[in-house]
Amino acid sequence: MSATDMLPVCSPTEALAAQHDGALLLDVREYEEWMAGHVEGALHVPMQQVPGHSADLPRDQRIICICRSGNRSGQVTAWLLQQGFDATNMTGGMQAWRADELPFVNANGNPGVVA
Repeated sequence: MSATDMLPVCSPTEALAAQHDGALLLDVREYEEWMAGHVEGALHVPMQQVPGHSADLPRDQRIICICRSGNRSGQVTAWLLQQGFDATNMTGGMQAWRADELPFVNANGNPGVVA
């Protein structure tokens, strides 16, 4: 069992509800993936840049990490938890978000795709 197997997790539907309740959705995918499709209101910080931007992340707000499949976001969630953040991994990533038919947009505000 890996460390990411023991992380707090939520489904895409739970992530959307949490966002409406004040949680921050943190999309850790690469720029091209973000431009193709992302959740409106999510913060984009590519995985490799998260440590350098951790001072910009809220410590008094739940952070739900998102990537394409849940792998990269799981790694970021584990790191954020080690740093004392309230972090949760969204299982299945944007692939699951799309499968659940939840809304997301591309850089132009049109319906997004998962790249």
